[in-house]
Amino acid sequence: MRIAVVRNYDHAGVINRFGPSCPEEYDRETVERVEAALQEGGHETLLFEGDKGLLAALEKFMPPAPQGRPSGMVFNTAQGIQGEYRYAHVPAMLEMAGIPYIGSSPLGHALAHDKALTKRVLRDSGVPTPNFRVMRSGTESTGDLRFPVVVKPRQETMSLGLQLLEEPAQLKQAVEGIVAKYGQDALVEEYIEGREIYVALLGNEELEALPLVEQDFDDRKTRMFTWEDKMHMSDAEPRAVCPAQVGTSLAKMLEDISVAAFRVCQCRDFARVDFRIDRAGQPFVLEINSMPGLRTTSMYPIAARTAGLGYSSMVNRILDVAHVRYFGVGIPSQG
Repeated sequence: MRIAVVRNYDHAGVINRFGPSCPEEYDRETVERVEAALQEGGHETLLFEGDKGLLAALEKFMPPAPQGRPSGMVFNTAQGIQGEYRYAHVPAMLEMAGIPYIGSSPLGHALAHDKALTKRVLRDSGVPTPNFRVMRSGTESTGDLRFPVVVKPRQETMSLGLQLLEEPAQLKQAVEGIVAKYGQDALVEEYIEGREIYVALLGNEELEALPLVEQDFDDRKTRMFTWEDKMHMSDAEPRAVCPAQVGTSLAKMLEDISVAAFRVCQCRDFARVDFRIDRAGQPFVLEINSMPGLRTTSMYPIAARTAGLGYSSMVNRILDVAHVRYFGVGIPSQG
């Protein structure tokens, strides 16, 4: 089967440079590993830029088959170039052009990318999430927020701009800094002291929860997974433990809440739900990742590996799950 792997290496393929730019550094090694995994699965692959020329390039690689049935699929890893809700840009183009792809719809990506919207949808659906406020100046009323609080950009990923504040006096400077640097509101939420656990999900109608992953912060002072940790720039990087050592009842609770979050946030195929569990054992959803990281050291591949899925098997399972969603059957044997 023809599989187009779409990514954003080059940010030049736009009509105008306008709107907030994507601050994430693209992981070329991971995209190449994904392509190699798909080739191991017997697929014909080609890399594409997720920019203004994407649809014309895809039409040449996977022209319409008889009866209009798509002749290939997209394995989308594009994080966007600029503007708001960047994860939704390539899926929206593919929806318009009638090209099947892995992962969430534009709506699912937009919901997950906007942390405030995510939390409102979760809260309205009865899914526990830390109390929060959206701020633009840092002088807004904190209402019933309890300090310490975590401050972060409303629409960024990779823990960019993440800060832990102990006192209300620190709030104005932190919020102003996020608005100035990222050009967006700041999300201010109560810090949950306790454990940090991730639930990786695979599927659609039937969802499989992969083994739980926990961040072991040991005795370090900052008990949050920061951008520096994710970029392996920290002197005391936490250690991922999988499977996490949790009791049966808590594990079942985390899985049930994760499935509920996946459903209400309109995710598809695969996602990762991030939790903090307080000292009383109460879980709180921090966010849901509609495009979880696929580098070998990321939480999703760690969970898959513990479940017995090698990297190539994981990538091809994600593709097969999407194929079933579109066509009702798995991908025919490529042999």
